[in-house]
Amino acid sequence: MKRERLFTPNFTLLILGQVSSLFGNCALRFAAGMYILELTGSAGTYSLITALSMLPTIVLSPIGGVLADRADRRAVMVALDSLSALTAMLGAVWLSNGGGLAAVGTLLVLLSALSAFESPTVQACVPQMLDGDNIMRGNAVVSGVNSISSLIAPFLGAAAYSALGLLSVTAAAA
Repeated sequence: MKRERLFTPNFTLLILGQVSSLFGNCALRFAAGMYILELTGSAGTYSLITALSMLPTIVLSPIGGVLADRADRRAVMVALDSLSALTAMLGAVWLSNGGGLAAVGTLLVLLSALSAFESPTVQACVPQMLDGDNIMRGNAVVSGVNSISSLIAPFLGAAAYSALGLLSVTAAAA
């Protein structure tokens, strides 16, 4: 039995898009947390903003799953990545104009809301792009990219924040 290729052109583009999107968002979220701690010096404020920024993911993820099942997944992913980039760009503009804590908190909440829709959409794409044993292998690759970005991107975000500041990290994430 001949095994079909896992990394078809479309699946490869999906994975590269995920790498780009997840690394940028994870690095930005970590750098934003460092900014909050540096700006306020308060672990309580950091914890509050972090907890508030997680609420949209918790509340909106079920809706994201329904959207992933019923909408054109490619259009949803393009729209979500475009909105993430626009959100980061507007956050950078707000930060450069002295937005401070309000800008960072709003940016984190909006990125969290967008990620609640992105993850289920990407996961729903795999069975549409692949078949047979490749579905399981494709899901493993998607999960692996997610895990690796969660481990490595914070280090990159911390290094970039320390060297360049939050505005540069936000602009790069956009």
